[in-house]
Amino acid sequence: MGFVNKNLQALLEESIAVGAADAIDIHIEVHDGITILNYMNAVPAFAEILLERLYGNIFSSLAHYRIYNGTMGIHTYIACKDEQVLAVLLYRTAGTHVRILNEATQFAAIEIDRFAQHVFRTYPSVNVISLHAVSLEGKTHGFPLQRFNCLEDIVLGLPSSAEEYMAGLGKSTRNYLNRYQNKLKRAFPALCYETYTRHEIQESHIHEILELNRSRMEGKGKLTPWTAIDRQRMLELARICGMVNLITIDGRICAGTINYRVNDNYFLEVIAHAPEYNDYRLGTICCFITICKCIALGGKEYHFLWGQSDYKYRLGGVQHDLEHVSIFRSRRQMLRNANLVLSNLFHCYDRKMRLWVKEMRRRDNAIMKPVESVIHSLDAIKMAWQRHKQHWLGTSSECSDSPKTKLPT
Repeated sequence: MGFVNKNLQALLEESIAVGAADAIDIHIEVHDGITILNYMNAVPAFAEILLERLYGNIFSSLAHYRIYNGTMGIHTYIACKDEQVLAVLLYRTAGTHVRILNEATQFAAIEIDRFAQHVFRTYPSVNVISLHAVSLEGKTHGFPLQRFNCLEDIVLGLPSSAEEYMAGLGKSTRNYLNRYQNKLKRAFPALCYETYTRHEIQESHIHEILELNRSRMEGKGKLTPWTAIDRQRMLELARICGMVNLITIDGRICAGTINYRVNDNYFLEVIAHAPEYNDYRLGTICCFITICKCIALGGKEYHFLWGQSDYKYRLGGVQHDLEHVSIFRSRRQMLRNANLVLSNLFHCYDRKMRLWVKEMRRRDNAIMKPVESVIHSLDAIKMAWQRHKQHWLGTSSECSDSPKTKLPT
């Protein structure tokens, strides 16, 4: 992993000069031909483009950090060799703990090892490094750790044309899409597909899609996770790097998706449709149209993100598992952080249990239905408690350093 930037040396030299002028603390190390730059309490301007090119992920983008968490107190770690950037990691420190902020991203395990070595050298008081919802390529060495599956990202590689994409789907899926698209056109001649990007996106677009989602979730006895603050942040991010696709019938929004683009990759934030159009499979049709639009705009990947919904696999998505990782300075420190170790174990087995229940439900195991109802009730209580705390604190939970992807479920 890594990319070559012919102007990297000039960028680094300029950044160091600017850092010196602005009194920014920059630590520089060179080990085995690898140059490491650590910007303390600062994010250099050029880090934004490096993050986009290296990871191409909304959860490793400065736009997302600025809106959901702010950049105050963030440190920037950059590892490079000659003109090749190997890693760009944003992180925060809190006492004995360091948390890497990049999420839903694939890293070479050797780069995480190198970062851990640097952190434990630089911060003698730090004993734990955590990463959430990441994929490590290869094995880590040198430090004891815990790692467990916490989420999945369903990813679709995009071909060069919508025709090629359609041809690559299974025969039953092609027939399914053609049948319901034709059914929609016959029943609703005034049906329209609309696409809006960045500053074209209106607050009403976001509001209508989220209201459709809320209505559908309430019909299933579930709560939607978005607060008023979350809705505003979603609009802000969409106007920076978003794409909204709508299906309207007689001028009314009946289905829509909210997506973000980073580099050539698209990320599905929300999909929703009016329940009265269930017989037309409007949600799946809307997602299919969205994917075709991403292809037309030169997209390379479409990330359905988490949630093992059948439509994601039907439309060609492939599951990529994501892990939560805790790295400890030593086995002694692992024992001294027994509460964290036990918490990780709890989340690990909670995740396994939930996946097992879902699998049993897919097999129409009737015994699992009441178990799943209990889980949904517990989740609803947890969400209500979180909203209660937000109300009394007068802020959103996203202001904390809690993961911006979902907590392990």
